[in-house]
Amino acid sequence: MLPLDYILFLQIIIILFITPGTPRIVIISYSMKYGVNKCIWTALGDVSANIVQATLVIFFLGSFFSDNPGFLNTFKWIGIIYLTYLAYDIYKSKIKNIDSKNIIEKGFFSFFKDGFLVAGSSPKAWMFFPLIFPQFINFNENYVVQFLILIITYVVLDFLSLVGYAILANKLIIWINANPKIINTISACVLLIIAFIIAITQQY
Repeated sequence: MLPLDYILFLQIIIILFITPGTPRIVIISYSMKYGVNKCIWTALGDVSANIVQATLVIFFLGSFFSDNPGFLNTFKWIGIIYLTYLAYDIYKSKIKNIDSKNIIEKGFFSFFKDGFLVAGSSPKAWMFFPLIFPQFINFNENYVVQFLILIITYVVLDFLSLVGYAILANKLIIWINANPKIINTISACVLLIIAFIIAITQQY
């Protein structure tokens, strides 16, 4: 059984994944310093943190949503406000290089830990999973299967996007520096469109 509005979910996470954020800046920096292979461990740490976040949100709050469906409507509008804010934040954001003066040789676990901590402490991730993620699960049916479909989709696409950023690090840095507003403007506009679609289609 597919989750609610699965295609819309795909659109949202793809936009989030192609938008440069803290985990992707870390991946770009590490790719340039240590190479793509070691960045794979950072990407694994990132998606592991996301799995923990999603599991905590859905399985601690799932029964609450089922018993109180009205709260989903409240979360929907908070999510819409968050997407609008995120669009503004993305539009105004700038890509900054990470200071690497104190970075020394690192082991695989260190790369994994860095990815886990960056994603695990990301305010955007902690906003996404409680506010956006539950909108695509019908808690009155088998939400475990729906959860597995959503989180597997999320993790696979997130991992691929992080590795893609690592592979294209040098080209991305050059292109973004030369065109600092284009990708941000496009991403912000698409997020606003998605927020509007959620407002008119998600009913509880």
